[in-house]
Amino acid sequence: MGFHRGWFGSISTAGQKPNVTRALLKRVLTYAQPYQFAITALLLTILLTTGLGLLTPLIFRSLIDDALPNRNTRLLNLLALGLVAIPILTGLIGIVQRRLNASIGEGVIYDLRVSLYSHLQRMSLNFFTNTKVGELMSRLNNDVVGAQRAISNTIVDIITNVIELIGVLAVMLSLEWRLTLLSIIVLPAFIIAARRLGGRLREIAREAMDYNAQMNAMMNETLNISGVLLVKLFGRAKNEVDRFENRAGRVRDMGILRAVTGQQLFVIIGLVSAVGTAVVYWVGGHLVLDGVFTVGMIVAFASYLGQLYGSLQSLTNAPVDFATSMVSFERVFEVLDLPLDIAEKTDAIDLRDATGELAFEEVTFRYGVASSNLLSDVRRYGQMDNVQAVLSGGTPPRESGEQAEVESTGSQARELALDHVSFSIKPGQLVALVGPSGAGKTTLTYLIPRLYDPDSGRLVLDGHDLRDVTLESLARQIGMVTQETHLFHDTIRTNLLYARLDATQEEVEAASRSANIHDFIADLPDGYDTIVGERGYRLSGGEKQRLAIARVILKDPRVLVLDEATSHLDSQSEALIQDALKKVMAGRTSIVIAHRLSTILAADLILVVDRGQIVERGTHEELLTHDGLYARLYETQFSRELQPEPTFVS
Repeated sequence: MGFHRGWFGSISTAGQKPNVTRALLKRVLTYAQPYQFAITALLLTILLTTGLGLLTPLIFRSLIDDALPNRNTRLLNLLALGLVAIPILTGLIGIVQRRLNASIGEGVIYDLRVSLYSHLQRMSLNFFTNTKVGELMSRLNNDVVGAQRAISNTIVDIITNVIELIGVLAVMLSLEWRLTLLSIIVLPAFIIAARRLGGRLREIAREAMDYNAQMNAMMNETLNISGVLLVKLFGRAKNEVDRFENRAGRVRDMGILRAVTGQQLFVIIGLVSAVGTAVVYWVGGHLVLDGVFTVGMIVAFASYLGQLYGSLQSLTNAPVDFATSMVSFERVFEVLDLPLDIAEKTDAIDLRDATGELAFEEVTFRYGVASSNLLSDVRRYGQMDNVQAVLSGGTPPRESGEQAEVESTGSQARELALDHVSFSIKPGQLVALVGPSGAGKTTLTYLIPRLYDPDSGRLVLDGHDLRDVTLESLARQIGMVTQETHLFHDTIRTNLLYARLDATQEEVEAASRSANIHDFIADLPDGYDTIVGERGYRLSGGEKQRLAIARVILKDPRVLVLDEATSHLDSQSEALIQDALKKVMAGRTSIVIAHRLSTILAADLILVVDRGQIVERGTHEELLTHDGLYARLYETQFSRELQPEPTFVS
């Protein structure tokens, strides 16, 4: 019997029904347009399978009322053949229907995922610094699958149930209208009982999903490399196991409660259905005894009754199921509708063979993003609303008007990250950026490849405003080595080829030699085919940095931006990196966040950054004579490099 269909589809809300607007429906249908032929064919198969399903009770009626009482062997053979042929035909049509359904659903998943991923690739760095990675993964996975389910499952189920309901009622009324009315009398009790327990089941499902969210958040935080390392260093393995046992226990208990409640629901539905069937048999039986009905008629009605109850019950929950699926589309469209912070003009210039002349003209920039450029906290019905905090289990909301604590007046805390910054660099020059931590040095370098755009002022490369240049051609001209090197969990060769996909092995090795990393790679058992591990964790800090330098050498940019952070490296790695940097900076316009006196002394221009402004500029000698911030930094940081290292005598 089909009375249980759709019940677990109804647990997707917690007593609230999401709204479905005409505009949303219209947009959803645009994703179904490429599959019009498949959808039409799918509807045809639904009609065929529904029609075949209506024939079986009629065959039973003929078998009981005609073939057996009249000893009609020919009719008996035909009816028996029909009972075999119908499942065969239904099965064959079902295979075709399943293929059509899958092709529509998977096609929609493909279209949505590609659209989402493509749009996210064009979003600015600001968007990603203000958005949880888990939320993006949820949009690409959970919500896309939910949207697919709306087209290939929910809508198909609604159409199937409507067609089946109309067909069953039509056949039942044509056979006997009085028994049809008797069948419908028990429906109010059926719907009331189902809705009450269904609401409880929805509440349990939501609690279970919240507990699952907490458990998954903990696994994500404590089972990645950084999390595992932290747990081991602080000896918290037992604490984490105890905490995980607690959260997994909650999930287990809710699973048991959900299973028991679901079984109670099925028992009640079964009882109500049994009552309806018993009434039909009881009243119909008396009519058979009175000679009004035949036995076959009663058997046929009992068969139709299961189909009727199943279709009505599914349609009772159809509005909630459909609206819930539409919420997934809403969340996908929210991402697709996010405006691009770093937009490319339609008539943007394809910059080729840049000389590397770079200028900042009255550049002002503040970190911040409009709410219209971020994902909203749209309620995800039936799915986790957010990722719970890993250790505390939740983060209390900040009270209205409460401000984040800021540092004292003497710190680098401020509203503007950069405040009317202006300077120019000639082709081939080396510019060193120095200043206190948080002064704005990294922010300044992030504007050069357009990871951010200034709020006012402009950056000019070879006389072109960066906003007038295509993003792809700008990326070709600029190479950047950040302090924290990111490597993909792949081979060394693949990570290097990311700079230039068509580079030959000879070019890869030449770049590696220039970065002083080739000999190390050659000594590895798998050479350039060595897997570097998650985020390159199988390599040391110095090895990762030299790979990053080799990668940028292979790219061969005209403008080089790098954070020369070598303080955490051993002296040998530092010497190799310093030598590699000299090679990579030769002949290029270079902007370096300098941490080494040797780089500062070699610079054509030193820019001293403090609180988002260029407070001093000049050569090393000029700035020392000025006796300002640079002189103080030199005395406290850089002059130590001139002191000889102590020797230890055993």
